[in-house]
Amino acid sequence: MATFISVQLKKTSEVDLAKPLVKFIQQTYPSGGEEQAQYCRAAEELNKLRRAALGRPLDKHEGALETLLRYYDQICSIEPKFPFSENQICLTFTWKDAFDKGSLFGGSVKLALASLGYEKSCVLFNCAALASQIAAEQNLDNDEGLKITAKHYQFASGAFLHIKETVLSALNREPTVDISPDTVGTLSLIMLAQAQEVFFLKATRDKMKDAIIAKLANQAADYFGDAFKQCQYKDTLPKEVFPVLAAKHCIMQANAEYHQSILAKQQKKFGEEIARLQHAAELIKTVASRYDEYVNVKDFSDKISRALTAAKKDNDFIYHDRVPDLKDLDPIGKATLVKSTPVSVPISQKFTDLFENMVPVSVQQSLAAYNQRKADLVNRSIAQMREATTLANGVLASLNLPAAIEDISGDTVPQSILTKSTSVIEQGGIQTVDQLIKELPELLQRNREILDESLRLLDEEEATDNDLRAKFKERWQRTPSNELYKPLRAGKNVYKCWTPNWLSHPGAPKILKNSLKKKK
Repeated sequence: MATFISVQLKKTSEVDLAKPLVKFIQQTYPSGGEEQAQYCRAAEELNKLRRAALGRPLDKHEGALETLLRYYDQICSIEPKFPFSENQICLTFTWKDAFDKGSLFGGSVKLALASLGYEKSCVLFNCAALASQIAAEQNLDNDEGLKITAKHYQFASGAFLHIKETVLSALNREPTVDISPDTVGTLSLIMLAQAQEVFFLKATRDKMKDAIIAKLANQAADYFGDAFKQCQYKDTLPKEVFPVLAAKHCIMQANAEYHQSILAKQQKKFGEEIARLQHAAELIKTVASRYDEYVNVKDFSDKISRALTAAKKDNDFIYHDRVPDLKDLDPIGKATLVKSTPVSVPISQKFTDLFENMVPVSVQQSLAAYNQRKADLVNRSIAQMREATTLANGVLASLNLPAAIEDISGDTVPQSILTKSTSVIEQGGIQTVDQLIKELPELLQRNREILDESLRLLDEEEATDNDLRAKFKERWQRTPSNELYKPLRAGKNVYKCWTPNWLSHPGAPKILKNSLKKKK
C-alpha cells in the first residue's frame, strides 16, 4: 500500500554567475564604493549557492531541500534587479530532461537557453522532485511522518502546477518534455493523489468513522484515475508510473467499497455489504493479477476475503437479504482534504536576500528618467527667469529706474549722484566734456576722410581682382572681392548714412552745448 511515486531530479551544467554579474555591478555602481564591494561579494555568494544546490547529488532530507529553495528564492529576487537578456547580462543555462535516459550513441535530451525564467522553472522542478523523494522516505507509522509526507506532496503538487502555468511564457519556446505543461500537470495531480492517500492512511490509523474513510479513499481513487487517464496515451513519464497509478486507482476504490460495506452492515443492509465486498474483491484481484510486480495487496486481499466469507455465511443462514447489482447501489461520497500549495516567493522561511539593498533595474531607470526630467525642468525655469530678469532690467533702465525713484526729500545728495559725480571728476570734469564737443566737427571730418579712403581702396582692389579673374579665368581661384569684403561694404552704408547728416547740420554742436548747459 505504501508504494509512492517519486520524481527524478533534473541535471544541469555548471554556470559562472559571478563574472557577468560583477561586470554589470562594476559598470553600474561607483568604483571603490561600499555598494559595489557589497554587491560583488553577493554575486560570489550566489555562485556558491548554485553550486551547492545544483552542482552535486542531493541527499533526501530537509537541509538539501532548504538549499534548493533558497537558490530558487534568490534567483526570483534578482530577476528584477539585473537586466538578464542576450544584449546585456547573457547567461546560458543548460538542463537535461529528467525522464530521458538517453541512448547508446545519442545521449540524453538537453536544452540550453539564455533565460533566467528557464532556470527558475527547472530549479522549481527539482524542488518539487526532491520534496516527492523526501515524502516517500518518511515513516508512515507515526503522525509526524504522515504530516511531513502530506505537506511535501502538496508542496510538490503546487510547484508542478506553477510550472505548468508559467513555463511557456518564461521560455517563449517549446520546453523539454519533462517540464512541458502536460507532463507537469500530470505530476501535480499524482502528487495531490498521494497526499490524499496519506490522509486516508491517517484516518485509517486513527480508526475514524468508516463513512469518512470511504469518502477519503473514493476521492483518492478519482485523483489516481484522472492522473492515469492524462498520461495513458502520452509516453512522457517513466513506464513504471502507469501500472502504479492503475493499481492505486483500483486499491483506493476497493478501500472505499470495503469501508462502505462496513457502514452498510452497521445499517443492517447486508445485501449491500456483500455487493460492495464482492466489488472490492474483484478490484483487488485485478491488481494482484496485473500489477503485483509494483504493489503488494496480499494482506488487504485476505482481509476482504475473510469479510466477504463471513458476510455471505451470515446472510445465507440468518438474514437472507437480496444482494443488489452494483449499478443499483448509491454512489459513495467524496471528501477532499488536500490542495496544491501555491508557490509564493520566498518559499524558504530562512531566506535572506543577498541583494536586499539593490534597487531593481526598472526603479533605477525610472529614477534616471526622473532626474533627467527634473534637470530639464529646472534648466528651462532658470532660462525663463534669466530672460525675464534681462527684460525687466531693460525696462527699468529705459525708465531710469531705480535712480528715478531715489529719495530726494532729505537734505543730502543721493549716493548714486555722488558716485556719478566722482566718476566725471576723475575723467577731467566739465572741461573735458567742453573740449570733446569743440573737437567733434573736426573728428567727424577726419572719420569721413578715412571712410572715403577705405572705400577707394576697396574699389581699387575689386577692380584689380576683376581684371585678373578675366585674364586667368578658371585658374584664378581666390574668393571674389565683392563676397570677401561684403561685411565691410555693409558697414559703409551705416557710416555714410549718418556722417553726412551730422556734418550738414549747422546747429549740431550748438545743440550739444545747450544740452550740456542745462545739465550744469
